[in-house]
Amino acid sequence: MYIKQLYTGCLSEAAYYIESEGEAAIIDPLRDIEVYLDLANERQTRIKYIFETHFHADFVSGHLDLAKATGAPIIYGPDTETTFPIYKASDGEEFKLGRISVEVLHTPGHTVESSCYLVKDENGKPTAIFTGDTLFVGDVGRPDLSSGNLSQEQLASMLFDSLHKKIITLPDDVIVYPAHGQGSSCGKNLGPETYSTIGEEKETNYALQSQTKGEFIRAVTDGLTMPPQYFAINARINKEGYESLDEVLESGMKSLSLTGFKDWLKNEDLILLDTRDATKFTEGFIPGSLNIGLNGRFAEWAGNLMSFEKPIVLVTEPGKEKESVIRLARVGFDHMKGYLEGGFQTWQRAGEQIDLIVNVEPDELAMDLPFDNRLMIVDVRSETEFADGHVRGALNIPLNTLTDPASMAIIEENHNVYIHCGGGYRSVIASSLLKIQGIHNLHNILGGWNMIKNQPGIEIVKEKSVLN
Repeated sequence: MYIKQLYTGCLSEAAYYIESEGEAAIIDPLRDIEVYLDLANERQTRIKYIFETHFHADFVSGHLDLAKATGAPIIYGPDTETTFPIYKASDGEEFKLGRISVEVLHTPGHTVESSCYLVKDENGKPTAIFTGDTLFVGDVGRPDLSSGNLSQEQLASMLFDSLHKKIITLPDDVIVYPAHGQGSSCGKNLGPETYSTIGEEKETNYALQSQTKGEFIRAVTDGLTMPPQYFAINARINKEGYESLDEVLESGMKSLSLTGFKDWLKNEDLILLDTRDATKFTEGFIPGSLNIGLNGRFAEWAGNLMSFEKPIVLVTEPGKEKESVIRLARVGFDHMKGYLEGGFQTWQRAGEQIDLIVNVEPDELAMDLPFDNRLMIVDVRSETEFADGHVRGALNIPLNTLTDPASMAIIEENHNVYIHCGGGYRSVIASSLLKIQGIHNLHNILGGWNMIKNQPGIEIVKEKSVLN
């Protein structure tokens, strides 16, 4: 038996390759399927099954393209309804894979169709369980994302039963392989490790401790934040189907001359997306550009901040065009129309108008604070980050809310805006959004909160009511 975890850090997502005696299965594949095909080819195996744990909300799965490429059936658990052909497995049904077997355990709670896959060795001994979003390291899947008319309390009740009847009854040495790790919004507070064991989770996971069903429901539903806006869109795409990635690449990988690129810019509904690193973007960019750098949680922020219906043209570092298109496609963006050939340098060499964002050190903020009555500090970190420490008088507008007209209305052109996040990635995204809205008198604080909190002359406060 051979098991390989294929982890994608920017999405905190884990897909899995399982193999025995020349037969392989893929669990929860991403939309770009080459890695699975290459691995099977390298190991001279045949992909026999594609197992899906549920309708993913945070990325578009590769099940359709992978099934087309391999002929393998797409397998979901009970209570699954799709608009494309699948094999709907029964609870307890087993699938032979070489000398091992994979048993379907229907575990509703995160969603109604959620299922786990229990791998048994050639002797029938449970060895590993692929838990999808039912069980994470240190957490469980949130019960408020997508399951028709059921309330989060009803789903949490189902999750309690699933965990106690199907999961914690397994031997302690069974390895737990979840679909996500730390940073994912599919749970509240996932641990830093990407796998565990049943025994370790029974000891350390708050949701598996001895408690009544009512106590469990309160524990898993308390403190849930609003899910990212693109989650419902991705869940629907995974349920209803999508365009082939090859077709998306054909459109998105069109090289646009300066003239062709400028023709696209005449479209008022266009999204002009610059995927360069924040440090390079601030030094110069095409006016109207939204910056989301590939070096951070790129796809998540694109899904949170961009319309899925508008056409997108790209400005990238030369050689990063395909990566940009694929990572956008992973969360359901299918309307990429091409990229500027040669990137920003082409625009700059042609003598076209450029814009920039002024970067400042925290000490400049400290010097201006006592004297500038038009100064506004905009902190785009999350509410909990803000509550745990912020500059006195700062305005908290979390980045994911910055496209809300109510948030934008707070900032006026005559304000002297100092903007920051935790380290600098989110604040440049926010600065580009403000620039698009006509707010140009702004300064991006280098190093963000990590540097501000240690700067003499800046008063730091906490919001204890939020932290409690």
